[in-house]
Amino acid sequence: MKVNLGFKGEEEYYAVNEQGNRVEIDMLAAEDKQAMSPMQLLLAGVISCAAVDLVKMVKKRRKTLVDFSGEIAGTRRDEIPKRFTAMHIVYRFVSPDLEEAEAQKLVNLAVEKYCSVAASLDPGIEMTHAVEIARPA
Repeated sequence: MKVNLGFKGEEEYYAVNEQGNRVEIDMLAAEDKQAMSPMQLLLAGVISCAAVDLVKMVKKRRKTLVDFSGEIAGTRRDEIPKRFTAMHIVYRFVSPDLEEAEAQKLVNLAVEKYCSVAASLDPGIEMTHAVEIARPA
């Protein structure tokens, strides 16, 4: 696996994978921001990596998934390097038949066992997760 980095400006870059897919990256101030920062991309990697396995597991259990989304919040230390010290994920399911206990068990497996991105992080990062289930109207 390989990713190439390109330079656009002092605080602006892009990354291109082997298939030619491109992601814009910047470290600009919030009011000038045009792309995600490297730390935001890391959060996106964690939540999306676990989501792929999570959706597969829900479908394997023959549960109906009408909609699915998630949110991840990261807490960083103040000292440099300003690494993450904690991450909290909330996955939201819209399903007529998925129960909360089952969903939580699947989220635990997806984040703690199957997610390669989460497994690649410093084990000192506190990882927590929760689920919310809504029934379709």
